[in-house]
Amino acid sequence: THNTVLYSVNADSRCYPASLTKLMTAAVASRYCSSETVFTVGSEISLVQFGSSLAHLEQGQQLNFSAMLDALLLPSGNDAAYVIAARVGRLASGDESLDDTAAVSYFCDLMNERAKTLGCTNTHFVNPNGLHDPDHYTSAHDMALISREAIQNPTFREITGCTEYTVASTNLRPEGFPLSHKHQMLMYTKYHYDACIGGKTGYTSEAKNTLVTYAE
Repeated sequence: THNTVLYSVNADSRCYPASLTKLMTAAVASRYCSSETVFTVGSEISLVQFGSSLAHLEQGQQLNFSAMLDALLLPSGNDAAYVIAARVGRLASGDESLDDTAAVSYFCDLMNERAKTLGCTNTHFVNPNGLHDPDHYTSAHDMALISREAIQNPTFREITGCTEYTVASTNLRPEGFPLSHKHQMLMYTKYHYDACIGGKTGYTSEAKNTLVTYAE
């Protein structure tokens, strides 16, 4: 049954992924970072669009990659997405002089290259967070391929399988700070599902509710 599609409806139709985009952001960044790679929040957070979901990172704050993934995937922080994209864009390009926009653009190119490598044929990313853009799209089938890639990372599996986490002390917040998940199948709500072991949610007014989840 490995890699077998059991059921699908309109699996190759283009649609907007919203914050499911962050699955690819995490997957690409994981190819360039170890859990202890240090990120310093910089001016790239000024690129975060109005109305974004946030992890409330502060400029000058330092976090390791594991904490950045927490900030990206639990509260679905668009600020975390831009910090990751800018840092990895410079790291992957070998050019630390790239400005914020150029570094993020380089990272989005990496996202699109990786999507093609995974066999995605109806996917194109223009940002690392998933806020609406007509040229930012995927399909259910492609997102399944991307999700399968992301869950190869044990840190990703651990983060998306918990409902809340407290980031340890940072230079600007020595008391640490809490982050929480929005995936109701993991919580004791009417959508709770005992077999669910993780996943990611998303929402924009154009995409409506989006969901990737996995169970065993």
